[in-house]
Amino acid sequence: MANAVLLNNIDHKDLRVDLRRVRSLGDDVMFTPTFPGEFRNLQAHYPVVFAKTPSGTSFQPVALFGLREGQNLFLGPDGWDATYVPLAIERQPFLIGQANGEPMIHIDLDHPRAGVASGELLFLEHGGTTDTLERVSSVLLALHEGFQAVPAFVALLVELDLLESFVLDIELNDGSRNRLAGFYTINEDRLAQLDVAGLERLHRAGCLEAIYMAMASLSNLRALIERVNRLDVADR
Repeated sequence: MANAVLLNNIDHKDLRVDLRRVRSLGDDVMFTPTFPGEFRNLQAHYPVVFAKTPSGTSFQPVALFGLREGQNLFLGPDGWDATYVPLAIERQPFLIGQANGEPMIHIDLDHPRAGVASGELLFLEHGGTTDTLERVSSVLLALHEGFQAVPAFVALLVELDLLESFVLDIELNDGSRNRLAGFYTINEDRLAQLDVAGLERLHRAGCLEAIYMAMASLSNLRALIERVNRLDVADR
């Protein structure tokens, strides 16, 4: 359970956060939520797929980091092994919360990144914000606005029957067999068969670029497999 409190320059004037990318700070996750506006940045590194929401009634686009639960193949001895860190990862331990009916920056004080002895300060000596907090604010705003676009995007994909489940059977170099399942992706054949009216709806909704970015990102599944093959057997 998160201990989220409104961030302020009085109670948190000396608070430091650890921004390193390591397993012990909660980065050992298989995937993270994303939104259509982020797909262009993600597709150079990560497969973008869709997962069922916890309620099972809809879908959430996610960036995939591994082939099993708790596996993040982008965590290395020198931190995050990609030039782009997804915003939902970067924002930890901060989140958007409501204060007087307005979205405001909150921080999870129980998160392992928060309240460390050494790390990045959020406020300057006289109460101004540091570059670190300015970046946090930018990231949270992008996430807040980006996630608002997800329901309409997903609803249109579902209405046009463009999502399909997929299963990826993998044989690693050591002979072990693995299966990636439980995710969904764009059905390219159905997309190609859409009539003019359907394509026009996707175009007017601004969905076509995100769809093609998600489709292109699937080439990164091979890169994930190669990353697993490079791991020591003890780390699998």
